[in-house]
Amino acid sequence: MEAVGLLEVQALAAAIEGLDAMLKAANVRLVHIERRLGGRLVTMVVAGNVSAVTSAVEAGRAAAARIGNVKCCEVIARPHSEVTKFFTDFNAK
Repeated sequence: MEAVGLLEVQALAAAIEGLDAMLKAANVRLVHIERRLGGRLVTMVVAGNVSAVTSAVEAGRAAAARIGNVKCCEVIARPHSEVTKFFTDFNAK
C-alpha cells in the first residue's frame, strides 16, 4: 500500500538531518523537496508503504528536532491522485 510522509522543518541543516534519518530508517524514497524563505522552511516528502513511511517520518522528526524546529509531520495513506500531483517525482518509480 502506497503512502506519503511529509516533514516540514525550520532550517536547512535540520532538514538535511531529518531527511538522512528518514531515508536510513525505512525503505522509502524521496519524492519532493520544497524550500521556502531561502531554505529557512523546508518540506520533504517521502513515499513507500504505510509502515515504512510512518517509521521514516518518526525517525526524521526526532532527528530534525534535535537541531532545529519541526513545524509539521504527517503520513497520508493511499493519497488521492490529485494530491500526488503536488509532488514532482511521485510517479517516477
